[in-house]
Amino acid sequence: MMKRYKVLLCMIACILGLTACGNGDTLTQYEQDKIEGAKQRAPIVVSVLSYFMDEQTEGAYDGLTMEEVAYEAQLLQYNIYGQVIFEAEGNGFSTAAESFRSAAADVGAIQSFGDVTAKIDGNQIVVNVEVKGEKKDAVAEVIFSNDRFLVLESAALNPKATMGELMTGAALNTLIGMGTVFVVLILISFIISCFRVIPAIQKKAADRKAGKSKDVQSTGVDNAVAQIATREETAGDDDLELAAVIAAAVAAYEGAGSADGYVVRSIRRHR
Repeated sequence: MMKRYKVLLCMIACILGLTACGNGDTLTQYEQDKIEGAKQRAPIVVSVLSYFMDEQTEGAYDGLTMEEVAYEAQLLQYNIYGQVIFEAEGNGFSTAAESFRSAAADVGAIQSFGDVTAKIDGNQIVVNVEVKGEKKDAVAEVIFSNDRFLVLESAALNPKATMGELMTGAALNTLIGMGTVFVVLILISFIISCFRVIPAIQKKAADRKAGKSKDVQSTGVDNAVAQIATREETAGDDDLELAAVIAAAVAAYEGAGSADGYVVRSIRRHR
């Protein structure tokens, strides 16, 4: 009985240990305060940046330095809310304004805000604000510095895909995937069909090579026969000359005036 209790206590201890490990990212009170402050400022940032969704604001900050853009961000807040609620980097605010202007055609006018979530990511606090637009819903990503000042570093308005767009994308992905499979199968079938043609091509090449070898051999034989015939003809001419010389010698020995009456029937060479 005691052993069972010990086993049960060990299991409880392990579970508590795992729970403690899972809560290793527990935020301090200071970090929680920063996150809450960022969550409160994020919708205000989105409201201020929505001012730039008007086409007439295009190029409003052209030619200004980053310090001047930061000052203009404060001035804009003061004109809207009567006070400066957040600090902003000039480059980050200018980029955010361009992002909101680009998304205006898809989202339309911002009508309301939804859920706001935030998390700490290194030296930044990333806040996502659900936005309901006139044409399409979107998610505004607002990034603050991870310190007590919560300086706006950047922001972007990202339109959400509608169900129709998601279905269209899924259908396109399916068609592309199936098309790729069919293309690969056709390519494999073509390669397999080539296996029947390759042996025939190899055989033709071998036959051509063999024919060339026979031609070379026959040419060699013909050349050898011609050489032998030439040698025999040359030998025959030599024998005739020798016969004429012998006939002339016999006629001279006999005292005859010419060798017309003498005929040499054969010549035998003795070695």
